[in-house]
Amino acid sequence: MAAEDTFDQLRIDLKLPLLIQRGSRGFLACGYINVETANKTSEACAIVRGVNDFDDMLKAAVVAVSEEAQKLGVQVGMTGSEALELFR
Repeated sequence: MAAEDTFDQLRIDLKLPLLIQRGSRGFLACGYINVETANKTSEACAIVRGVNDFDDMLKAAVVAVSEEAQKLGVQVGMTGSEALELFR
């Protein structure tokens, strides 16, 4: 099953695209989003950087993780795809 079939996807075209893929338990986002804000709102969030589309997000390494995402088992260094599975 493809990510677009199971996750909400949001793309906003700015100078670089703002990308978010959301599951029922958390979301994967590009570097426009910061973990400090996710921690303040108790959101499960993982950040990937250097991505231009949703497929890039799946392959990229997670570089930052919110406290709630850590509780779900998301870790820095895993792929975006692995993080999304935990957010399913």
